[in-house]
Amino acid sequence: MFTLRSVHSRKSQSNELLLLENERVAVADLLQYLESKSAGHRGYRRSLTLHTIDRTTTNFFSGSPLSALTTLSFSDNVDLQRSAALAFAEITEKEVRPVGRDTLDPILFLLSSHDTEVQRAASAALGNLAVNTDNKLLIVKLGGLEPLIRQMLSPNVEVQCNAVGCVTNLATHDDNKTKIAQSGALVPLTRLARSKDMRVQRNATGALLNMTHSDENRQQLVNAGAIPVLVSLLNSQDTDVQYYCTTALSNIVVDATNRKKLAQTEPKLVSSLVQLMDSPSLKVQCQAALALRNLASDEKYQLEIVKADGLSSLLRLLQSAYLPLILSAAACVRNFSIHPQNESPIIESGFLQPLINLLSFKDNEEVQCHAISTLRNLAASSEKNKLAIVKAGAIQSIKELVLEVPMNVQSEMTACIAVLALSDELKCQLLEVGICEVLVLLTNSPSSEVQGNSAAALGNLSSKDVRATSDDYSAFNNVWGQPDGGMHQYLHRFLTSPDATFQHIAVWTIDKLLKSNGTCSMPFIL
Repeated sequence: MFTLRSVHSRKSQSNELLLLENERVAVADLLQYLESKSAGHRGYRRSLTLHTIDRTTTNFFSGSPLSALTTLSFSDNVDLQRSAALAFAEITEKEVRPVGRDTLDPILFLLSSHDTEVQRAASAALGNLAVNTDNKLLIVKLGGLEPLIRQMLSPNVEVQCNAVGCVTNLATHDDNKTKIAQSGALVPLTRLARSKDMRVQRNATGALLNMTHSDENRQQLVNAGAIPVLVSLLNSQDTDVQYYCTTALSNIVVDATNRKKLAQTEPKLVSSLVQLMDSPSLKVQCQAALALRNLASDEKYQLEIVKADGLSSLLRLLQSAYLPLILSAAACVRNFSIHPQNESPIIESGFLQPLINLLSFKDNEEVQCHAISTLRNLAASSEKNKLAIVKAGAIQSIKELVLEVPMNVQSEMTACIAVLALSDELKCQLLEVGICEVLVLLTNSPSSEVQGNSAAALGNLSSKDVRATSDDYSAFNNVWGQPDGGMHQYLHRFLTSPDATFQHIAVWTIDKLLKSNGTCSMPFIL
């Protein structure tokens, strides 16, 4: 039962009696729907539990039930405030729906109470309601952030936990993120991310993660000192904290200025992320690889990932059966394969065959793009690497797949062939495989990139610095008139193209074929 206390206010005695009578009526009304029980509930010492018979028939968000709760909420009697707050917490735990100001105003009033019990229950109720999209916006619009920030500064762990949890929910809506960043909430959130209480730490790091989805908010987080906290928590024993921090850092390092800052202040970042790629949690492994991918946009990190022994873990992820892991690992390897010093270590670590296998990964176009782009990067500056890639069967796979894959993948595949065709030692092998047949077809692709790459590959195959009498150019003769008009139609299209680059490629290719020591006998009637 509720225990009523005397009301202390500056109102006249008659008003006090009237208010007290209103409270008595409210208690009587509320007791029709609730029974008071002594039970633990999400950190509160007691809660008001809905009668089973009324649970599905009573609407506590309008009418007399809400009116009764509102009266108790605005009472000067702290016991009545506690009862109202606990009732709101219990009700919103069982049901969440869009609510109006008439529901939120009493909860926000309770949130500003000096009583710890009221604070805990009110912030829990608000956090429950903040799961709903409409409520998220209205809570912030009605000024809910200010009392929540005060509660985050509370010495009481339960109050901190519920307040931060509510902010975490509010921060999932894009329209709230900037308002939260400008409200002064980031500094206490960053401080609470170091809390010894794991629930507080999870909520705080989750809130920080939710704030990393825009450039402006990321900068606000950096200014609030979040980076060293997030980096230190990568070594947390809690999987959720690891995931939140890894994902937050992955978002933060999208910005070049933040990568530069991290390079100067966080020397253990890469090694920590490399270790997390071996986490028992798949989602942590995935986010660690994505964070490393974003870091590998910079040359310094491209080298550092290899030096930190990231290759072995990435190779394992690349051969996983779990698509998100494959995708994140392939994207990461693609980025740091850009650096010439990483080409040989990647090949020597056994990446070639898994990358070639991923060319046929038809379930995901992005995986195919990452794989073929990596092969092209690996071939870029080393004759030895080009030979290794061809020996591993890359050209055969490309020839079999290139006409069937999406256009973006075609573009990357033809670009890779063009790079491999720069090798004098490989030209004959590539021609013997019959690569000209597919390249000629692709010079008429709807994509100008595919057209240009295919033509460049044919030009590279026709060009040789030192020619020998044994050089065989019959592959060009075989495709002069077919398929699809063959070399003849391709050269004609490019010579008459309004694109000067296409004209140049055609003229250059014809010139090289004319210098083929007579082994190319195509009739140049264009």
